[in-house]
Amino acid sequence: MSRVELIMPKMGESVSEATIISWTKEVGEIVELDETIVEIATDKVDSEVPSTHEGKLIEKLFEADDIVQVGDVFAILETEEDSNEATDTTTHKPEEVEIIEQQVTETIEKSTTTITNSGDRFYSPLVRSMASEEGIEMAELETIPGTGKNGRVTKSDMVSYLKTRGSVSENPTKTEIPEAPSAKVDPPKPSSTPIPNTGEMEIVEMDRMRKLISAHMTMSKSTSAHITSFVEADMTNIVNWRNSVKADFKKREGQNITFTPIIIEAMAKAVKDFPMINVSVDGTNIHIHKNVNIGMAAALPDGNLIVPVIKECQNKNLVGITKSVNDLATRARASQLNPDDIQGGTITMTNVGSFGNEMGTPIINQPQVAIMACGIIKKKPVVLETEYGDVIAIRHMMFLSLSYDHRVVDGALGGQFVRKVADYLEQFDTSQVV
Repeated sequence: MSRVELIMPKMGESVSEATIISWTKEVGEIVELDETIVEIATDKVDSEVPSTHEGKLIEKLFEADDIVQVGDVFAILETEEDSNEATDTTTHKPEEVEIIEQQVTETIEKSTTTITNSGDRFYSPLVRSMASEEGIEMAELETIPGTGKNGRVTKSDMVSYLKTRGSVSENPTKTEIPEAPSAKVDPPKPSSTPIPNTGEMEIVEMDRMRKLISAHMTMSKSTSAHITSFVEADMTNIVNWRNSVKADFKKREGQNITFTPIIIEAMAKAVKDFPMINVSVDGTNIHIHKNVNIGMAAALPDGNLIVPVIKECQNKNLVGITKSVNDLATRARASQLNPDDIQGGTITMTNVGSFGNEMGTPIINQPQVAIMACGIIKKKPVVLETEYGDVIAIRHMMFLSLSYDHRVVDGALGGQFVRKVADYLEQFDTSQVV
């Protein structure tokens, strides 16, 4: 018998800790290799940590809602391995830690399959991977009896089922089913104002992500002195250019080119002109960022919000930004973002126009100091100055609004920046080929 330490793996370059949501195993239970032992949360991304060894769980070093640092031991298993082969609880070589982290990371990545969680039943990355490899659709997976905690399907359940599955077609068509958020253990409820219950209402509990958004937005409003500036941009040339290239771009690249990457490119150019908008505040210190990492607020199917980040936009051309935007948006909707995908943003944009809104006053995504909202692109009569005098023409117009932190960004800088973004959009090079 030997005691083996399970270590919290790395989950991204800028992720240093995780919160334990729930344990899937209790002390005394047997844990199989690659079987999920604990569920964790890092900011808005939930993950599962599978076991790197097989054995009996003999000690939990943390409980639900505890914060665990990357590299810390969070559980101890008793294994059948020889003590010379197993990891002793008193020593842990750096190279062993690296191997464990690599094994866990590879196992977590198995969750990116065509089989995802559905309804109230939860499936571990290993089970979803096995189902995908065997061509098991979600409808079939849901019929497999589970012997794990709360009726979960384990590796053994899958092995047993596959032995008797012979009559099922070997290569059925795989079906993608949107992932539903699983139930999580949440922190204590914040204080609230009593509301009389007249019986003519329904009371529902916020899910974990909504609680995080609530806390983050409230903190932002109490931290930053918000102010908003507005401009209106003429998007006519961009609309016409996009209409002329989108079919060829879709045929060549296999994806759509939308207005979002065009606006992000203009923001990156404007940051170059006004670098003090691309900063963060730490007490009385201002951190000026060299890279332009633009967060892209995205609404999820469940109504919640997440902000994946397009990194180093100043080094990407329009095609590169487009591919990054499409990749992050697709993975956000499929709940497949990694912790690193939502870290490191230096300024944010949100497209309120996608909901038919003309303008908005978004809340700053701390610790950033600015966020820009793009309204709907709408045809309207506009006065144009020509060499023959003023004329009224139908143009595609869009409102841009910039909310910024008045502690470090004055009205002149905020107003000049959002105006510069509009200038870059109106001066868009329609001769470029993408």
